[in-house]
Amino acid sequence: MKKKPISVLLAAAMTAGLLAGCGSNNAKPAETPAETPAATTAKAETGETTAAPAAAEGDKKYEGVELTYWSMWTNNEPQGQALQQAAEAFEAETGAKIKFEWKGRETKNILSSALEAQEKFDMFEDDYTRISKNYVNYVADLTDMAKEAGYADKSYAVFNNQATEWAGFLPCVTEQPSVGGVFYNKDIFDDCGITAPATWDEFMTACQTMKDKGYQPLALDSTYAPFLFGYHLSRHIGQAAVEDLATNGGWSGNPGVVKAGQEMIDFVKAGYLADGAPDEYPASQNKIGLTQKIAMVVCANYITAEVNANTGTELNWGLFAYPAVEGGVDNTSTFAGANSIGITKYSENPQAAFDFAVFLTSGKQSQNMADLSNNIPADPSNTPPAVQSGTNEVLMNTTAPLSWNMGLNANADKISVIQEVIVKLYEGSYATGEDFAKALDALY
Repeated sequence: MKKKPISVLLAAAMTAGLLAGCGSNNAKPAETPAETPAATTAKAETGETTAAPAAAEGDKKYEGVELTYWSMWTNNEPQGQALQQAAEAFEAETGAKIKFEWKGRETKNILSSALEAQEKFDMFEDDYTRISKNYVNYVADLTDMAKEAGYADKSYAVFNNQATEWAGFLPCVTEQPSVGGVFYNKDIFDDCGITAPATWDEFMTACQTMKDKGYQPLALDSTYAPFLFGYHLSRHIGQAAVEDLATNGGWSGNPGVVKAGQEMIDFVKAGYLADGAPDEYPASQNKIGLTQKIAMVVCANYITAEVNANTGTELNWGLFAYPAVEGGVDNTSTFAGANSIGITKYSENPQAAFDFAVFLTSGKQSQNMADLSNNIPADPSNTPPAVQSGTNEVLMNTTAPLSWNMGLNANADKISVIQEVIVKLYEGSYATGEDFAKALDALY
């Protein structure tokens, strides 16, 4: 464990917070990750590439081609720096010049009208859900190009399959994945002789072992209470059923809700929540680094860099998938999302644009993006930074992605009051799972 100057890291944490806002239905993004502090070595401050002079006309595959790329990043962010470095290397190799327009997080607010008007740009970044659903009529079908390039071997199947299911074809290339599960301090697990639990019973046993050893098993901030309970409930009844209940009510009539509620009541009564939990964000998650006595937190992968930055402590992080529950209907799905790259249907150079997208998100350039931004590499063959340890394994083993809060957000008019009831669950306000389910029904 290493210490860093608090002032530097708090400044970095503010940067991370600014980057977390894209695609959010809650305090954190629904499908996109929050980013980590900027790299210490910056590249060019403009969108102009600085590749060496090109060879003679016609010597390179895309000599004379210029691609306009609308980016959700800024040119001085780690992701922007990685983009510029990839563009320089791509131009040197192929002759194609990439012209960046740094749109920032507001790109999602202007894309629909820009695409409809066929504004002159070839590539853009956004959440893969919006690309696959909202912009499906304006993006190129990448299916054949991906097959020809062997893209399946350079990417996560969970994103390709889901995007294809939504759009009817492959509409985007994954740029920056995110994943959620149980993030934990490996040093505490090692001290307790615990391996990552696969089932809820194993999880409860591990929590008791940690408690007996003087540790507090699980941090929880009220902001993420729906994420934790949504994960547990979706294991029992599946995300589609959660969405239906959130929209229409009828919680008491579903035995899975009662069971999930009772299991969480038992968890709280056993003393497995950290002292003060559910705290106001980010008090509980910060205690993981400040006290070094709290073992786990259930959230998305940005949590690790966030805790490190907020507390000045570099913890030995790991990740395992949320445990399976007995009799559960969906024990393999994982919260997962991705910032991705779409190519406009009207681009004059779709093959060059696709080739750059794959160049950026695979091999050396994918590793560079991950290292600079401290995030998960888009290429599964790359190595995640230490702060993202275990993320690629969980994504590789995920067959279907869950959305943020696993269906509880389906009713925008009710999510805030649903969250209040769930927070009370973790505060110990309900005696039984039946009481908890009735409290949810009372909201309708």
